[in-house]
Amino acid sequence: MPPEEVQVRQRRSQCGRGERSESGSRSVIPRERAAPAPQDIMAARQERKLAEERKHQSMQNDTKTSQGQWGRAWEVDWFSLASILFLLMFAPLIVYYFIMSCDQYQCSLTDPLLDLLTGKKHLSDIWNRTPMVTYRAAAIYSLWVTFQVFLYVSIPDFCHKFLPGYVGGVQEGAVTPAGVVNKYEINGLQAWIITHVLWFANAYCFHFFSPTIIFDNWIPFLWCANILGYAVSTFAMIKGYFFPTNAKDCKITGNFFYDYMMGIEFNPRIGKWFDFKLFFNGRPGIVAWTLINLSFAAKQQELYGEVTNSMILVNVLQGIYVLDFFWNEAWYLKTMDICHDHFGWYLGWGDCVWLPYLYTLQGLYLVYHPVQLRTDYALGILMFGLLGYYVFRMTNHQKDLFRRTNGNCRIWGKKPEYIECSYTSVDGTKYYSKLMTSGFWGWARHFNYTGDLMGSLAYCLACGFEHVLPYFYIIYMTILLTHRCLRDEHRCSSKYGKDWRCYTAVVPYRLLPGIF
Repeated sequence: MPPEEVQVRQRRSQCGRGERSESGSRSVIPRERAAPAPQDIMAARQERKLAEERKHQSMQNDTKTSQGQWGRAWEVDWFSLASILFLLMFAPLIVYYFIMSCDQYQCSLTDPLLDLLTGKKHLSDIWNRTPMVTYRAAAIYSLWVTFQVFLYVSIPDFCHKFLPGYVGGVQEGAVTPAGVVNKYEINGLQAWIITHVLWFANAYCFHFFSPTIIFDNWIPFLWCANILGYAVSTFAMIKGYFFPTNAKDCKITGNFFYDYMMGIEFNPRIGKWFDFKLFFNGRPGIVAWTLINLSFAAKQQELYGEVTNSMILVNVLQGIYVLDFFWNEAWYLKTMDICHDHFGWYLGWGDCVWLPYLYTLQGLYLVYHPVQLRTDYALGILMFGLLGYYVFRMTNHQKDLFRRTNGNCRIWGKKPEYIECSYTSVDGTKYYSKLMTSGFWGWARHFNYTGDLMGSLAYCLACGFEHVLPYFYIIYMTILLTHRCLRDEHRCSSKYGKDWRCYTAVVPYRLLPGIF
């Protein structure tokens, strides 16, 4: 997302000059002039009525255009609908196929297809070997989600009181299309710390359950995660139709599949603090990410008597990413997921299923194929991953610093350059933004994505080159971030108009300077 900076509210003037009545006119009418005919009076009234209708229609169009600058579309073209139907049908199957391939085919993506094509096995054979949901798995998963809801809603953040530089507690989000500024309780880092302290306390002291519990119930948990993902997505759609948190921030295309996928409500909430987007984006999926990797490492120790350096690399590099997310959770309120995406199946199911199951494929693969890397190769991957993290974090830091100081700061030792632009919200409020063209943001318009992709590639390189499965992540992230880049730029072009064209002329590349 480009650096949209300090937004200053400027209300439309209420001092417009009104129409002056005929009784106040000082014009002189000659006596010999005849009075207007009745048909002339009727024609004048009809003309005024048509003018008022055109003005009303123009105001509606302006409102719709302004709303269209945010979030998803108002109308659905055939290509978007086909893409939506494809994802709704095949995304759950893709997740199942990857997890099943590891469980039954040692992470080979081709062997299941070959068995089916040659007739060695039938779909029923594969399905019958797939573990089903159990009461124990359902109880554990329900307890996990309930515990994360409790940490999110019931325990106000205290980490910001003693951690220098950390921003937590009650924070304001970005302005919504309807001009609303929501408040959020930022306590993700606290929830992550409490959860992991309890995890390690159990592993080393209490021994209530085995650290391999996640791996041992990985497929039964998959069914539980799907149930939660579909349930929350369906509830969000019903809520958007019948009792939205803010009706002005809803979008309804009339196409069931698109509305279900992309969401109707912008910021669905229950009560004052339970925000669907913030909770499901960060909890339970991202809090679980590091726990999942720890469980995979514990399983590797149980099976082979050691934890390989590749597994340690994956745990460390992905752990840094997760900790960075929660340390900067307040900053996350200004990203595309919160600022522009509506909450539907795309976020609800994606955060419950797609994220925890496909983002952790490297650790799962290393349970089945332990890889011990040469020391120099391992150090090279570590350095590459840390460099990617540095680029990712410093690029975002420059944007955040620029925003917080209204440009009164120094980027790479110099006062930053920027392009001023403006846009209008649904309620007619005009806002001004600044798009920075200095630092990493002068290299490319989405250079933070470039750093993210470098880190993603490092996770995959830690797994060696015997199988393609662990490289799904970098393939997926490249497609995701490129699509997000193009989608964001389309939105910004509609939102800022000629100001955006000026910005792209100054910063011509999206991800890779000189290439793309």
